[in-house]
Amino acid sequence: MFSERLTRLLSLLARLPGVGEKTAQRYALYLLAADPSYGRELGGEIATLCDRVAPCSRCGNVADVLGDVSEAVCGICTDDKRDAKVLCVVARVQDLLAIERAGTMRGRYFVLGRLLSPLEGIGPDELPLDRLATRIRRDGVREIIVATPPSVDGEATALFLKQELAPLGVVLTRIASGVPHGGDLEYADPITMGRALAGRQEL
Repeated sequence: MFSERLTRLLSLLARLPGVGEKTAQRYALYLLAADPSYGRELGGEIATLCDRVAPCSRCGNVADVLGDVSEAVCGICTDDKRDAKVLCVVARVQDLLAIERAGTMRGRYFVLGRLLSPLEGIGPDELPLDRLATRIRRDGVREIIVATPPSVDGEATALFLKQELAPLGVVLTRIASGVPHGGDLEYADPITMGRALAGRQEL
């Protein structure tokens, strides 16, 4: 149905998260109908993405590469207005971005990159604990906010972090979980409802 080159492009686009065959076709056909300069600009940015953007050497967030890849530092880590004594530990960059959108976190972050998951063969040795401990000591961190997801793997990772980081003398806190804003109680699962009740606050 399509030329060999276009078929190859469709195959590559379809490998993106959330992009199926029909969406890939829509993207490709849009690019063919759009101003050629847009396609060239988009292609150029994609071609150089891995060379120009890399994990932050301090926290694991995404950062622009200005020189050596090992020296890439994100805007959050270079923001002097941030409280370096408060460190929020997340599993993925996507989680970091979600917390940032709330606009209430004024500390800094550390991205684990993965969660403990025996089913996927991810054990304690796969977590960057040495880097995290070094960051805690170097910055004089006082509080660690464990912001792993409320899943089986997320809870296991949170408990493991508590066990490993407690000897460093930092305060370890866990993000709260409960009934979402605007949600109906009848649709809350038992675990969520139990945590909502356990984390109740005085009016």
